[in-house]
Amino acid sequence: MLVLNGPNLNLLGTREPGIYGTMTLAQIVSDLGVAGEKSEPPSDIRHIQSNHEGALIDAIQALAPNSMGVIINPGAWTHYSIAIRDALANVKVPIVEVHLSNVHAREEFRHRSVIAPVTTGQIVGLGAAGYQFALQYIIQKHQASGEGRQ
Repeated sequence: MLVLNGPNLNLLGTREPGIYGTMTLAQIVSDLGVAGEKSEPPSDIRHIQSNHEGALIDAIQALAPNSMGVIINPGAWTHYSIAIRDALANVKVPIVEVHLSNVHAREEFRHRSVIAPVTTGQIVGLGAAGYQFALQYIIQKHQASGEGRQ
């Protein structure tokens, strides 16, 4: 499972905790790893966080095609990164866009995602649990396709 996080998400836990919560990104990823190990089939978590757009594009191109799925929180790139959108458009595995806060209840510029049209779905406003729900969804989708069965 490829988990991608965009700019400023490395500051979770201290960055505007009233909006983003007090859980750190390391805790979120650790919890995903535990859930992935317990899933059937087991899913290794490959996590990349970057404040550099090209690093996420490189990861999408190199790692997403061979992943069970992609969980992405593009951060601010959600609203304007056509480059990340175009990289994701070539991915043939499930992609779930996750946002900790309810972006639709915030500033108007946060209401539009250029990423959403090329994803399988979007989870917003459920805090760190959104990552867990995305993981569960992708695993279930993988199982339903028959690829998860032995």
